[in-house]
Amino acid sequence: MVVGFDYGSSNCAMGVIGENNLVELVPLEQGKHYLPSTLYTHHSALVVDFVAKHLTGTSFEQDYKSQRQALLNTLPRIKSDLDLAADEQSIFIGREAINEYVQFPEEGYFVKSPKSFFGATGLKQGQINFFEDIATAMILKIKQRAEVSLQQSLTHTVIGRPVNFQAVGGEESNQQALGILERAAKRAGFKDVAFLYEPLAAGIDYESNLTQNQKVLVVDIGGGTSDCSFVQMGPSFRGNSERDHDFLAHSGKRIGGNDLDIALSYHGLMPLLGLGSTFKSGLTLPNQAFWQACKINDVNLQSQFYAQAHTRELMTQLREVSEPELFQRLIDLQQNKQGHQLVQQGEAAKIALSSQQSFNCDLGFLTNDLSKLLDLDDLALAVDDSISQIVTLAKQAIKEAGVTPDVIYLTGGSAQSPLIKAALKQHLGDIKMVNGDHFGSVTAGLTKWAQMLYK
Repeated sequence: MVVGFDYGSSNCAMGVIGENNLVELVPLEQGKHYLPSTLYTHHSALVVDFVAKHLTGTSFEQDYKSQRQALLNTLPRIKSDLDLAADEQSIFIGREAINEYVQFPEEGYFVKSPKSFFGATGLKQGQINFFEDIATAMILKIKQRAEVSLQQSLTHTVIGRPVNFQAVGGEESNQQALGILERAAKRAGFKDVAFLYEPLAAGIDYESNLTQNQKVLVVDIGGGTSDCSFVQMGPSFRGNSERDHDFLAHSGKRIGGNDLDIALSYHGLMPLLGLGSTFKSGLTLPNQAFWQACKINDVNLQSQFYAQAHTRELMTQLREVSEPELFQRLIDLQQNKQGHQLVQQGEAAKIALSSQQSFNCDLGFLTNDLSKLLDLDDLALAVDDSISQIVTLAKQAIKEAGVTPDVIYLTGGSAQSPLIKAALKQHLGDIKMVNGDHFGSVTAGLTKWAQMLYK
């Protein structure tokens, strides 16, 4: 069976063509169609164990086990240390992963938006292997859940991809990320894997209902990337199996909804942990540690923040700060690995402020009854730079196309923000804006493309 697969930075979703040739999203978790892009495990080696067991008896088994043999050799000791029963669940995805992390933040590995790391420059082979294993485990579990829901085996898929996985690294980063995704999907059991630009996928869904041709600027603001595709759409184009010549321009950057969450968490919440306070000497505390704590989509900064050497450095600074009770919260967050929990509150505030004036962030996991009220002004100040970069991408696509779009089609989780819409209108003029299904457009387009590609 053919499936469209949005392996997103924030959420994952799958779609199939159902009755009356309409796209149907597949339930993936407790009846819900969208599964948060998260994974939690008690130890990173358990991901390797999970994948290796699945690959037993397949054509991938020998190569995989030879590449991961050193880690596989450590499993008996690790399982003994963790006191894991043979049948005990050790890999959690989606909301289950979030729940496990909130309960046991210091005891395991929690990965949010793994796709954001796939194109990172400077990754060593061991790190690439690690991300391949995370992607394989997630795709495998999602695929299994979809097959249970559909009562059919999934064999072919089209997976969405951003225009650029990273702001730096160029095509080398893109190929690295696509290689990780393709190997993971095939190890998870897909016989054939194709990729489609996410903004084009979103545009395909929009195009389905067009009765006349239009020049459309698709602005897709995902969890990890923002992409703009300037595409000719409509009745004259939608039957084409090859759409490259319909593209007038592309632009994309590794900035998305996750970056807005991080920015709001940093500017709005980190002052409660000492950001902006001073040493006893009067000098302002450096902001590096506060930024590292929030930057949950940067594997290198997270490694630096949670390193034992950094713990000693923070403890030394504690004796010199003028407000030790605030700085102690940062140390507690570092010790308990609660950076993701902090940014989750920033994300909740961002979502709420798209439709209301204020939101009270619950930081009780740091200190009893600790909270912070954030409003639209806080959000506007925090995300101003990120929104400016998104506007620049839109301008770049229009300039490259050399023509004004008939319509701007907005999709992606953060595209509903009134701040983004206002900024686009201010800088691009009074161009008609259409709101897509902020989460489902990409999945629907991928599904329609998969149906045409594999028919």
